[in-house]
Amino acid sequence: MDISHRLNCYCNRRNFLGRTGLSLASAAFSTLIKSPGHAIQGSNSSRSFPNFAPTAKRVIYLFQSGGPSQIDLFDYKPKLADWRAKELPDSIRQGQRITTMTSGQGGLPIAPSQFTFSQHGQNGTWVGDLLPHTAKVVDDLCIVRSMHTDAINHDPAITFLQTGSQQPGRPSMGAWLAYGLGSDAEDLPAFVVLLSGREGQPLYDRLWSSGFLPSTYQGVKFRSVGDPVLYLSDPPGMDRETRRNVLDGLAELNEMQLAEYADEEIATRIDQYEMAFRMQTSVPELTDLSSEPQHVLDLYGPDCLKPGTFAHNCLLARRMAERGVRFIELFQRGWDHHNKLPEELPRFCQATDQAAAALVTDLRQRGMLDETLVVWGGEFGRTVYCQGKLTPTDYGRDHHPRCFTMWMAGGGFRPGMTYGETDDYSYNIVDKPVHVHDLHATMLHCLGIDHTQLTFKYQGRRHRLTDVAGNVKYDLLKT
Repeated sequence: MDISHRLNCYCNRRNFLGRTGLSLASAAFSTLIKSPGHAIQGSNSSRSFPNFAPTAKRVIYLFQSGGPSQIDLFDYKPKLADWRAKELPDSIRQGQRITTMTSGQGGLPIAPSQFTFSQHGQNGTWVGDLLPHTAKVVDDLCIVRSMHTDAINHDPAITFLQTGSQQPGRPSMGAWLAYGLGSDAEDLPAFVVLLSGREGQPLYDRLWSSGFLPSTYQGVKFRSVGDPVLYLSDPPGMDRETRRNVLDGLAELNEMQLAEYADEEIATRIDQYEMAFRMQTSVPELTDLSSEPQHVLDLYGPDCLKPGTFAHNCLLARRMAERGVRFIELFQRGWDHHNKLPEELPRFCQATDQAAAALVTDLRQRGMLDETLVVWGGEFGRTVYCQGKLTPTDYGRDHHPRCFTMWMAGGGFRPGMTYGETDDYSYNIVDKPVHVHDLHATMLHCLGIDHTQLTFKYQGRRHRLTDVAGNVKYDLLKT
């Protein structure tokens, strides 16, 4: 019995009015209910999801925390070599805000990329030579060079990419999808989070929170050390039959409380206990890579056998996708290169390039790419001007929300496409801008969701992932 059916059974008029009083009789209690078939009922929405035939069933989001430098990886700007160490023109900056980390330095000298670019694929797409594996799958990618965002610092920018708001407290993208579409997995959560990298900006659990949605929709973080999920193993001295009996007893007590109060969090607790019991079998099987053939392990690279690495998490993501997990998000920390970029950037590319490309290849070879949307990108880009001292061998780059690059593969996005254009300084967008809200709206469209219809009423207002903005970018999608 799922949460919605259980609440429908217990939420009778006598119980409700008896507990809350006549002054609350008009309250929209049905906003707590999500019925079978993914129809979200009551005052939150009268819509069922998907609204129309989807092109994607699931999402794997490869989030590169810190802000990868688009100038050194995807946005080829050969003219910058002639302007090295010259001041960024005022006509380009246009008085735009910069961070306090560079606003106090004596100037904003232009720092061309020290890395080379080559053309790849049927359309001759320019890709930085730091990403040789990504270059091999470029015909599968839709590369958007004209992304832009509102936030200039990490925490609000990451929060914005994850929740559609710079302010903490909103539901994350994965939680919205779990809420709207439910799960295709019986023994795994609908929304799973994997972390890699120990450097750079901290990542908080609120980035995969359910916010004001019922907590059953929050992301479940898998760990790389010990039990993948906390408290998944039975306590010492408890066998599986005893565990089952304990859970049955807890379920009876919780069902009594649910009948008394009709609180969706009690229903969530019941379902989470049951999910945890099923995960005791499913998670060890999921994380055991011994069944993977050697050619697959070779595809992802040697790090795929090291728990906690990006490569290992990419392979786990494919296995989760096979098992019906709706939204899988990988956070890779460490892309915040304010200094020593020529030394640090190659290291992070080496740690992530092969595995990201392998995931796309693996999904395509298994016939899963068309129905799986893979997204790669960070919270913003990097500046063309140098942060700190520019030397012949060293430079750093500050945060740059005005333009950055992301790529999508599968799930209905057009493959082999480069979209949008920036100026010769990779500073301003000159063609086909794509805002974060537009990206969210387009991703939801691929999943069969009209982003204006997926709402939840909270504190008197209907909220949605795209707030009051966002336009589906149909020219990014297959016709």
